[in-house]
Amino acid sequence: MNRRHFLRTLALTAASAAASAAAQQAAEPLAGRRPNIILILTDDQGAGDMAWAGHPLLATPSLDALRKQSLWFRDFQVSPTCAPTRCALLTGRHEFFSGVTHTIYERERMSLKAFTLAQALRDAGYATGVFGKWHLGDEAPYQPGARGFSEVFIHGGGGIGQTYPGSCGDVPNNSYFSPVIRHNGAFVRTQGFCTDVFFERALGWIDARRKTGEPFFCYLAPNAPHGPFHAPDRWRRRYTEAGLDDDAAGFCGMVENIDWNVGRLVAQLDAWGLSETTLLLFLGDNGTCQRRLFDGGMRGAKGTPFEGGTRVGLLARWRGVLPEGATTPALTAHIDLFPTLCSLAGARPPADTRRDGRSLLPLFLKPDAPWEDRTLFTHLGRWKPGTDPDAVRHDTCAVRNARFRLVNHAALYDLAADPSEKRNVAEQHPEEVARLREAFDAWWAAVRPCLENENPADVPSQNPFKTAYWQQFGH
Repeated sequence: MNRRHFLRTLALTAASAAASAAAQQAAEPLAGRRPNIILILTDDQGAGDMAWAGHPLLATPSLDALRKQSLWFRDFQVSPTCAPTRCALLTGRHEFFSGVTHTIYERERMSLKAFTLAQALRDAGYATGVFGKWHLGDEAPYQPGARGFSEVFIHGGGGIGQTYPGSCGDVPNNSYFSPVIRHNGAFVRTQGFCTDVFFERALGWIDARRKTGEPFFCYLAPNAPHGPFHAPDRWRRRYTEAGLDDDAAGFCGMVENIDWNVGRLVAQLDAWGLSETTLLLFLGDNGTCQRRLFDGGMRGAKGTPFEGGTRVGLLARWRGVLPEGATTPALTAHIDLFPTLCSLAGARPPADTRRDGRSLLPLFLKPDAPWEDRTLFTHLGRWKPGTDPDAVRHDTCAVRNARFRLVNHAALYDLAADPSEKRNVAEQHPEEVARLREAFDAWWAAVRPCLENENPADVPSQNPFKTAYWQQFGH
């Protein structure tokens, strides 16, 4: 590097640092405001699975209205499947650092060494509740009641009725309709469709917290619209009549049912006078599972390392505080929610714990605030049991910065010019390929010692949820 180039680079770096510091200082008025927090995380609903996002089939009036009242994080990245996203969101670091490399085979268990967002908020005086899908370990030490949540209302495994060998599984013969749910350690038989049940229980809990005046963190994670694609006839009928097959009609029906529930939650917040003191966040846990219906102009879907697998967008609503109908183009991710929400709540997580995310507060107040470029890492994981992870480290992976995405350590896509990732431009940008490869290999070296769930020796003979269910109800 010649002296002129070096000095220019130094000046640009200093200017970027100064701008970032100024943006952070401007966001300080939000730090410690201690709003209530509602985080809605749907399952397998991608960035395009809403009418406002261009979906040609769906009618989502409540989510359309939410978009108009929210700040939209357009380039919000998550992991390509569900348990990994949930782990990264709750820890503020890539899921591999917490041992989560799959959704089954004990590799969905979030390390017991991990410190969670719920723990941080609980320690800061928040009531904490989880409603719906947990999927970060079904054995007692891994359950949400041991990870910072004071109110727990969840199904088991990765989905209602799903069962795999070992620890990951739900109660026997469970259904999306009137499911059996585990409430603070005891099973209860519910009435109604699962998404309605989760929202109804969450609303009741929020109402109780409202009456006490204590701030709350409500993690509302319905298992819909994950398959099997079952939905009440009220929501799926028009899709069936339009000629869609059962899976497509069920998926669309579940999305519309989610939309209806979001609408009643927002209306209730308004009626209770909580909208000005509550941050409402809405996002999906990975790309769509129904790309054949609409791909949103993105390549790939759930379970792939392309944009369609990891970009979901994020809506953030806080009436009177956040700009409404605004958009930020900044490259942001699930790992950013931990530092953001901790800052808002005045929480102080342990300083010696690795965090990969950065606070979104500068963007909350100014969507076009300076935002230093960054590098984000994706790996699908899901290698077969017994596989040496090093042998597949460059399979189904990606590295992202604001402009480029390197997929499988080989193909480079210029997202600014080619958002659909159709043209491999690796030959035109060899320096960028080399830089991203080097960054990925350094990340892999750091994360490799943390893959603690590979080839586990402590595999239970049957699902813990089934064992507990039979102990309560008998066979």
